[in-house]
Amino acid sequence: MIGMFAVLAFAFSGYEVLKGYIFTTMVFAGVSLAMFYPNYFIEVGGFKLTGLIIPLIQIIMFGMGTSMSLKDFAAVVKTPKGVVAGVVAQLAIMPIIGYLLANLSGLPPEIAAGIVLIGCSPSGVASNVMAYLANANLALSITITSIATLLAPFVTPLLMKLLAGEFVEIDVLSMMWSIVKMIILPIGLGLLFNKLLGKKTQWLDKAMPLVSMAGIGLIIVVITAAGRDSLLDIGGVLIVLVLIHNLFGYFLGYGFARLVRMPERDARTIAIEVGMQNGGLASGIANSLGKIATMGLAPAVFGPLMNITGSILASYWHKKPIASSGERDVEITENIE
Repeated sequence: MIGMFAVLAFAFSGYEVLKGYIFTTMVFAGVSLAMFYPNYFIEVGGFKLTGLIIPLIQIIMFGMGTSMSLKDFAAVVKTPKGVVAGVVAQLAIMPIIGYLLANLSGLPPEIAAGIVLIGCSPSGVASNVMAYLANANLALSITITSIATLLAPFVTPLLMKLLAGEFVEIDVLSMMWSIVKMIILPIGLGLLFNKLLGKKTQWLDKAMPLVSMAGIGLIIVVITAAGRDSLLDIGGVLIVLVLIHNLFGYFLGYGFARLVRMPERDARTIAIEVGMQNGGLASGIANSLGKIATMGLAPAVFGPLMNITGSILASYWHKKPIASSGERDVEITENIE
């Protein structure tokens, strides 16, 4: 299985239409490796590899900060409707779906709480890539991701307390500080780095996507190894629940955007932003709570599946032209009627 996924990834590199699946296929190779040989990814020389998760998240967030500037938030003033609709949809739809699925799952409480956790997390950089491939509004996607990420230290703990408090004990203030350390401080340093060095950081812009992918891949492998026994028991059920969570996010995000009369390009953006969550951040939160082998499982499963479904959806929309302004108005009116 390990060899099969590795060979598939290599084969995909030769086809433009399949290149988007290389990372996901390599993640599956890593997950297979962790399932068969978990001991190599749990501890090395007395050092527990779960200790790498939060530093890796901080590096990824720093990279996100270096690619941003204060000008990126101008869209909030220029097109507030799209930004507000996207952030509200993301902070309402996925947490509620996660809560419902967790209650219906019958899974152990801490594992069920992980489903809620992925729903309460913001979107990540992957959503921006898929928005670009889907001919969606990339600027809006980046802005929604940025705002939702900056709100996460305050909103995610409160949502978790409200929706997951029955599954695990949630210390709101402690979780807020953990997320601030993982998000606000690294992004702030990245913004400052970008401000002071400007164009000198172009090499970093090229390197960080690769570093981010490698970091996310390693996080997923470490979580898989730590939670291997639980995955063998409930892996099938968890995969189905996480897939439902992801697909409903796309569907309801798109439906909400059309309901508030957003144009097709923006509706695609909001659908992707809602359906694709930051699994790496969710994993970091689970690790900070000392529950990486239980609460961290849903985010670990969500990441690879999200990339597969996101790639398929982006490919479908890429081939489907967006209607002109007049056609969009007629389409919206018909939908409302």
